[in-house]
Amino acid sequence: MPKILYVIPNGGNPTGSSITLDRRKQIYQIAHDYDLLILEDDPYYYLHFSKEPIPSFLSMDVDGRVLRFDSFSKVLSAGLRVGFTTGPRTLLERIELHMQVSILNTSALAQVLVSQLLADIGLDGFLEHTKNVQNFYKSQKDKMVKIANAHLDGLAEWNEPSGGMFMWMNILGVPDTKQMVAERARQKEVLLAPGSAFMTDPLRTSSYVRASYSLASEEDMNKGFERLASLIREERQLVKP
Repeated sequence: MPKILYVIPNGGNPTGSSITLDRRKQIYQIAHDYDLLILEDDPYYYLHFSKEPIPSFLSMDVDGRVLRFDSFSKVLSAGLRVGFTTGPRTLLERIELHMQVSILNTSALAQVLVSQLLADIGLDGFLEHTKNVQNFYKSQKDKMVKIANAHLDGLAEWNEPSGGMFMWMNILGVPDTKQMVAERARQKEVLLAPGSAFMTDPLRTSSYVRASYSLASEEDMNKGFERLASLIREERQLVKP
C-alpha cells in the first residue's frame, strides 16, 4: 500500500496543467481515507494564470499530513536554488537531520542573497514582483499559443497551459519524437524536450514534446514553430509504413 502521494498542483512540468480546487479536495480526502502523506511540490505557485490562486493542499490540511515545498528559483533567479518547506514539526525535524548528513545546507551565499533581497523589498515588494513575473509568463504563454495556432494546426495538439513556463504538445503522426528532437530538430535550430525524457520507463516511446516560452522572443517563437511545422511534415514521411 502506498504511503506517500507526490503532487505538483500548479503549472506542472512538463504539462503546464494545474489541479482544480474540486480535484484537490478529492485528493486530500483520498489521502485522509488511506492515511497518505502528501508532498506538495509547488515551485510554480506564483506562475499561475488564474485571477486568484487555488487554495493549497497545506491550507486544507487538518490531519498534519501535508509537507509543502516552495522555491524562489522561479520568481527571483534560476541560479538561486533556495526554497523552504512547511509542514508538521516532527517531519521537518527529520528533514533537517537528513540534510545535516547529506548536503549539510543549501548554498550559504544564495541564502544570504535571498534574505537580503527580501529584507530590502519587504513582503509587499515581493508580492508586487511576483505579480509582474506572473504577468510576464502569461504574456509569453499567450504569444506561444497564438503562434502555435497559426503554424501547428492539424500537426499537433495541446492544452493551453494554466501556469508555469512550458507547453506540452502531442505531435500527430509521429509516434516517437526522441530522434526527431535529438537530431533533426537541432539541425533546424529548434530546441525541444522529447516526451520520453519525462517517462518513468526510459524505453517507453512518446509522441509528445515540451516547448518552453520562458525566454523566447515572439520572433523566435514564430521562427521555431514555423520550422517545427516543416519538420513534422518531413517526419511523417519518414515514419510512413
